[in-house]
Amino acid sequence: QVQLQEHGPGLVKPSQTLSLICAVSGASITDDHYYWIWIRQPPGKGMEWMGAIASSGSTYFGPSLESRTFIWRDTSKDQFTLQLSHVTPEDTAVYYCARSTSLASARAGEYDYRGRGIQVTVSS
Repeated sequence: QVQLQEHGPGLVKPSQTLSLICAVSGASITDDHYYWIWIRQPPGKGMEWMGAIASSGSTYFGPSLESRTFIWRDTSKDQFTLQLSHVTPEDTAVYYCARSTSLASARAGEYDYRGRGIQVTVSS
């Protein structure tokens, strides 16, 4: 059974950088043909795809967040990390990590396994 779990701060101040870690168990983040993604859902809004890191290590980002988003991985721990810089209150959301089976699915925010999510609030 593949499991994902998000870790990180629940509260971040405006202009700071948010870092979230996704710990994966039951699979390897280097397994071929998978994409490990970050998605988020702001209050009262739909899910938004933020970005992905492929099993190869290549990264892909949503156009609206690309300038502020970075994703990297630690293959020895089967973890991947989201970094979002210069946060504002509009970045308040529940953040999820998940696994997608294709880049198209990743961009659509579709997945076969997903973490429970972590609430992140941006406030001074």
